[in-house]
Amino acid sequence: MHKHVEWDDPGSASVLRYYADHPQDYPEPRVGSIISARLRGFTVRVRVDARVEDTSIGEVVALIAADNGRRKQSVGDLALGDTVRLPDASRAMEPHHPEAEDDDERD
Repeated sequence: MHKHVEWDDPGSASVLRYYADHPQDYPEPRVGSIISARLRGFTVRVRVDARVEDTSIGEVVALIAADNGRRKQSVGDLALGDTVRLPDASRAMEPHHPEAEDDDERD
C-alpha cells in the first residue's frame, strides 16, 4: 500500500514545465529511475517501481533539505522506505546545494 502525500507545487522547478518546449526530450520515468519532488522544503527522491498512466509508484530513497543538502530519515509522517505515488505534474528538478553530512540525529 502506498502513503498518500500532498506534494508541494514544483513551480519554476517543474520537470514538465522545463520540457514544455521540447516534449520529445522529456525523460519519462521507467522502473528503476530515480525521480524527485518537493515536500515541506525537502527534496524527496523516489525510486520508480511501477508506472500507472502519468504517475510513478515507488519507494522513498532520500529526503534532502533543499537549502543545505542535509539528509533526514523522515519529514513529517513520510520516511525512507515508504511507498508513494508521484504524479508527473509534481516532479521537480533538484536544487543545487553544497553537499552536507547526513543529519539523522536531528529528526
